[in-house]
Amino acid sequence: MYTESILIVDDEAEIRSAMSHALRRCGYSVESAASGLEALEKIKNEYFGLVITDVKMPEMSGIEVLSNIKKISDDIQVIIITGYGTIDNAVEAMREGASDYITKPFSFEILETAVKRVCSVLNNRRQCKELSYRTNRFSDYKKIITQDATLMKILDRAKNVAPTKSSILILGESGTGKELLANYIHQNSGRAGEPYIAVNCAALPENLAESELFGHEKGAFTGAANRKLGKLEIARQGTIVLDEIGTMSMPLQAKLLRALQEREIDRVGGNRPIPIDARIIAISNIDLKKAVKDGTFREDLFYRINVIPFTLPPLRERKSDIVLLAKHFVQKYASLRHRNVKDIADDTISILMGLEWKGNVREMENVIERSIILGSGEILLPEHLIIEEPDPLKREAISINAGTSVKDMERQLICRTLKEVNDNRTHAARLLGISIRTLRNKLSEYRLEQ
Repeated sequence: MYTESILIVDDEAEIRSAMSHALRRCGYSVESAASGLEALEKIKNEYFGLVITDVKMPEMSGIEVLSNIKKISDDIQVIIITGYGTIDNAVEAMREGASDYITKPFSFEILETAVKRVCSVLNNRRQCKELSYRTNRFSDYKKIITQDATLMKILDRAKNVAPTKSSILILGESGTGKELLANYIHQNSGRAGEPYIAVNCAALPENLAESELFGHEKGAFTGAANRKLGKLEIARQGTIVLDEIGTMSMPLQAKLLRALQEREIDRVGGNRPIPIDARIIAISNIDLKKAVKDGTFREDLFYRINVIPFTLPPLRERKSDIVLLAKHFVQKYASLRHRNVKDIADDTISILMGLEWKGNVREMENVIERSIILGSGEILLPEHLIIEEPDPLKREAISINAGTSVKDMERQLICRTLKEVNDNRTHAARLLGISIRTLRNKLSEYRLEQ
């Protein structure tokens, strides 16, 4: 059940205190503000589903507070408290978008009933948004394009564990689709209507990483002019993805471990814990077990995030997906880049099948996009492919003794090239600068046919 965050706005401290106590007793998360200006500042920096405000306040009236809240977010519900005999204020408030009103004096039972009614509306809206979000994003599931049996089993398992609260660790080489799997898990969970926040731990400056994840209070350090919510807090009951978690500093790992254990965080400069309920999905392209042995990653944090592990296979182990992905990317970038490419030549497919794809799906996508942009015609031909070849300086040199014949040199060169491209003849011919027919003739001449 979602614990609603409520903000009470009233210039009288005793009323704020009494209402806060009553609503906390009902299980709500409650904060208060002594003025409309203070309330608006809090709303800009924190999430509140419901605001309860008095109408009559100095500096800014409750109606003005309501009007400003609706400018910030139409999703925030507002209950107006109006004095006896000022029903006109209540009518005006309802016209401005208030969800309900309470007339003074009122009992706590009346307050609780009104709050429960509005929170019920909030929950219904949240569920409707979740359904709409799932429907609108259904096509996004297609981003995980595969017919590979291993990956299909991974997706089935991911769908089964998605509704749980358990932390998940996704491992795999760069470009294998780890964040796509994280998003797939989020979309198939009960959290799909809540925020999905991805954080690249490697891109966080060390001096700001703690503030980015956990937030900070106003004045916590030089330059902290306002309170800032951290990503873990902003995620609320959604999903937070910690990409490249293996790059996180040891002090930050310790603070994250505590957050996962206690399900609460401390903002930098804060003096009270903030409860969190986001699902953690950690992603890494390095061997975290080795990092634990090397002393660069905490063993206790590893076990905390490794509750449900997934390891994505590299593209070179998903041969059946190469043609599928290539055709998908051709269709995608022909449309995006306004090109007339409609299909891929068989020789082009042969080259793609023979590549090692160290950058996996991301590398393939880049190759296809570049080829679509710089190529021409309706068919993607081998000459359209622009592939970054390995650094020649890093290749093993071919040793040629004095007196070696040109034919022997040519034979060695063909053998080495075929080895480089995993015996893909179409690709080898392209690298050698000869036609596939010429290569076949050479192989026959030098009796290299298998």
